[in-house]
Amino acid sequence: MTSATTDRARTEAAGGDAWAGFAAGPWQDAIDVRDFLLRNYTPYEGDASFLAGPTEKTVRVWDHLERTYLAEERRRRVYDVDTTTPADIDAFGAGYISEDDDVIVGLQTDVPLKRAMMPAGGWRMVETAIREAGKEPDARIREIFTKHRKTHNDGVFDIYTPRIRAARSSHIITGLPDAYGRGRIIGDYRRLALYGADALLAEKEAAKDAVVDQGFSEHWARYREEHSEQIKALRKLVRLGEIYGLDLRRPAATAQEAVQWTYMAYLASVKSQDGAAMSIGRLSGFLDVYLERDLAAGVLTESAAQEIIDALVIKLRIVRFLRTVDYDQIFSGDPYWATWSDAGFAEDGRPLVTKTSFRLLQTLRNLGPAPEPNITVFWDPSLPSGYKEFCSAISIETSSIQYESDAQIRERWGDDAAIACCVSPMRVGKQMQFFGARVNAGKALLYALNGGRDEVTGKQVTEPGLHTPITGEGPLDFDEVWQRYEEMLDWVVGTYVEALNIIHYSHDRYAYEAIEMALHDSEIVRTMGCGIAGLSIVADSLSAIRYATVTPVRDETGLIVDYLTEGDFPRYGNDDDRADDIAATIVHTVMQKIAQIPMYRDAIPTQSVLTITSNVVYGKATGSFPSGHRAGTPFSPGANPANGADTHGMVASMLSVGKLDYHDALDGISLTNTITPQGLGRTKDEQVTNLVGILDAGFLIDDE
Repeated sequence: MTSATTDRARTEAAGGDAWAGFAAGPWQDAIDVRDFLLRNYTPYEGDASFLAGPTEKTVRVWDHLERTYLAEERRRRVYDVDTTTPADIDAFGAGYISEDDDVIVGLQTDVPLKRAMMPAGGWRMVETAIREAGKEPDARIREIFTKHRKTHNDGVFDIYTPRIRAARSSHIITGLPDAYGRGRIIGDYRRLALYGADALLAEKEAAKDAVVDQGFSEHWARYREEHSEQIKALRKLVRLGEIYGLDLRRPAATAQEAVQWTYMAYLASVKSQDGAAMSIGRLSGFLDVYLERDLAAGVLTESAAQEIIDALVIKLRIVRFLRTVDYDQIFSGDPYWATWSDAGFAEDGRPLVTKTSFRLLQTLRNLGPAPEPNITVFWDPSLPSGYKEFCSAISIETSSIQYESDAQIRERWGDDAAIACCVSPMRVGKQMQFFGARVNAGKALLYALNGGRDEVTGKQVTEPGLHTPITGEGPLDFDEVWQRYEEMLDWVVGTYVEALNIIHYSHDRYAYEAIEMALHDSEIVRTMGCGIAGLSIVADSLSAIRYATVTPVRDETGLIVDYLTEGDFPRYGNDDDRADDIAATIVHTVMQKIAQIPMYRDAIPTQSVLTITSNVVYGKATGSFPSGHRAGTPFSPGANPANGADTHGMVASMLSVGKLDYHDALDGISLTNTITPQGLGRTKDEQVTNLVGILDAGFLIDDE
């Protein structure tokens, strides 16, 4: 018997009746969810008329959750904290929302909204968060994680250089994940439902021992150690299932089990890691296979199918992490980005829209609007019209959907990619990102003008004598400023990437994401997710220096603290190449400098132009600019034009952002637009049609 035949016999035996009715294929020979999906899903090109409203049980569970827990949490910010139990996959007993909470079970702790501490990332942040929640830290736990157990944060600061510490404290490098979970790792949570934990354990054990006869190397040792941690995590996942009376060792046999198993795999991740973004991946097509099979067999009704999806979304809406007030201020709330990616096209040309794509959007009607899960539609003008119109209608009603370019993502990352966080795409189960916050590109320009002195504090942040400030009383010269800016970017980017390499080296050692990586292939692609903030302000300021007259204003020490700008100049965001080309050049220049630096674990460097909320915090730490942007005021989000600078409308701003080269920002480019429904038309039908037209036009621009 051949090895492939043996593998198929083993997996078929494991699947048993759970796979009855599914089309056979290579997915039975090895773990390959994408192959299973493409052979078994049913594209849906109809409209939303088949959908069901919330069941009585859904209403009772949601109302009880709202009255008993969510309302109280809003009143006091944090509902409750467990201060005695370090979080882990199987650390807590079973917990339920109410006696009706039996459709999809499982909570992070034993009580809804009770937060668990995750001290492996760093004790200081945990202790601060506990006190801010009105609780006292447990002395025994503090002793363990300050004396006996080294944390990720401890490891990072043991290695940090004085240069990194100076850049971090001055906020020229912002939001580094050096005291909390890095996130942006999407486990392929579907694997548990399709194969069961026993098959996943067997695959990981075989992969670990496949390298047993190799000579010693750091890679060999790390590979085997990490696989051992993954195996332990999978066994804890089995125990988590047992806590709730579920046998996760076998594949899911029904649609309800497929959703439950998938959620259990995800729950294990959010029980053990507090990543900055804990995306759930690309589930609709996969879950739809099971739902449609049960519907066809007559063992499920549409109302029951919707109830299952509603129950899953309820659980995603109540995931909570223990975080500090400062952390919440950075992100303007308490998000964790359970991004659920949907739609788009398969590489064979079929739309990946299913009835469950509609069911997911229907939760925003059945349960009301919410930021979690972060529903992300991979848009293409060729998507089925019924789905596009439903997306448009739900967007108008709830403002709870974000859109990405399917063509761009599919071309670079394939048709089974998903978004981690907001705009960062990756192949599910085959790739992960070393998340790295971002460089304050605006502050870097001000440092270039001041020779490395901070424009807010006056402190010399770069090494004395390394950078020469602009002197003289006359107007600034563009060529001189650009040269100084490039030199400063060498220092900033070099410091930034050095910090990222340290952070991820330490994270792998002290806060490894074992369960998430257990739901990946054994050999994966790693990217280093770098980013910049303040793009529009730098572009406008350089445009002002080139096309207007900008004279520095200095304080008594010679520090440039303001600018006198005379004359008009083009601003980024108005489809004017003079300013837009400067923005594109900045993005390209930063990416070139990043790409020249060796990355930890040979990660592929990528860049994002992304700030959704943290731009407010970045602005507070930054001075005034030649563009007229005032000290301490918020940056515009992502790749948006500066606040108030886009005077030619939404299409012009789309055209400007479209000039940024995606290859310079493979980690994603964010454009945030606000449209009032009344601005789209007088009637609901007009509004829906016009929003579809805007999205179609925007993503046609993006694809050119």
